[in-house]
Amino acid sequence: MPDRLVVLDHPQVLDPMIDIAVGPAMLAAARSSGTALLRISRPAPTVALSGRDCNSPGKDLAVAAALAHGFTPVRRGPGGRAVAYHTGCLCLDLVEPAPEFGGIAERFDRLTGVLLAALTAVGVDGGIGETPGEYCAGDHSIHDGMGHKLAGTAQRLVPGAALFSAVIVVDDPLPVRDVLVDVYAALGLDWDPATVGAARSVSAAADPDGLTRALVHAFAGGASIEVRELPESVLADAAARRDRHRV
Repeated sequence: MPDRLVVLDHPQVLDPMIDIAVGPAMLAAARSSGTALLRISRPAPTVALSGRDCNSPGKDLAVAAALAHGFTPVRRGPGGRAVAYHTGCLCLDLVEPAPEFGGIAERFDRLTGVLLAALTAVGVDGGIGETPGEYCAGDHSIHDGMGHKLAGTAQRLVPGAALFSAVIVVDDPLPVRDVLVDVYAALGLDWDPATVGAARSVSAAADPDGLTRALVHAFAGGASIEVRELPESVLADAAARRDRHRV
């Protein structure tokens, strides 16, 4: 990481179609500047379908299921499977310089470790790895050690910069579970709804504000922290990308 971390603040909840595009817009803005950027936000209820999901015969039924639960369906990157999140979750986007086009495995290991350290700091004694039966299964999921997934991670790389993203379920996991039950049924995917967990179910100290502070501290490491408003140019770029994320 560079010696300075710029934390981008935008307290308003964004339209999910724009919110899903902010990370890629940050990546585009930072790829030539060498600046490390971090954004942590509380999202509107959203079901993010992967490219694989959008090519599924059950896509239209999945979209209808999301809407029936009050979640906005959006299209995200090509890999993985559907994820759901709401205002009881935290979405994290970290952009850091990546002079070499590669290092994906190392970056996943390192940054998922930082994410786990932040959760540990607020009393969540978890681990890294796939929980059997979890939604959007991945080797770099974070679990509570008791069979519940708490967070999922993803990564995107362009020449000069990398985007690491995570969704952490902090509070109120039941709406996430309930919408995914119907979305996964529509997509014909098997999973175990009992694997949906929340950080605050493990530790009362893992409230959104406390966890946000822990995340900023952990991802800064020894770097100085500068807080800025999310630039209008990034928001405008995200808005221009919204059609790419339409299901």
